[in-house]
Amino acid sequence: MNHYETVFILNPVLSDDQIKETVKKYEDFLVSRGAKMIAKEDWGLKKLAYPIQNKKSGFYHLFEYTVPGEVIGPLEVEFRRDERFMRYLTVRLDKHAIAWAERRREKNKQKA
Repeated sequence: MNHYETVFILNPVLSDDQIKETVKKYEDFLVSRGAKMIAKEDWGLKKLAYPIQNKKSGFYHLFEYTVPGEVIGPLEVEFRRDERFMRYLTVRLDKHAIAWAERRREKNKQKA
C-alpha cells in the first residue's frame, strides 16, 4: 500500500450538487478498489494562473489516501474521460511528504 495525494481542478460552471456528486463518485471509486481515505479537502473556487479550456478559475479538491499502486492507472483514465475535470495531479508521498501532510492537517484543524 502506497501513500498518495491527488489534487484535481473541476470546471467552474458546475453547480454545488454536481461538484459534490463528482467528488463522491471518485471517492467511491477509490474505496471500492481498496483505498483507505486519510483526508479530503475542498479548497474552493480559485483563480488559475493561466486559462485552461478558456476558463479563468476552477474548483480545487485534494484527496490523501493509501492504495495499491495498480489502482492509480485506472483512476487517471477515469479522470481523462470525465469532461468535468480540467486538470489533475497524483503523487506518491515519501516519508517526509507524509510528515508534512500530517502537520498541514493539524494546522488546518487548529484554524477551524
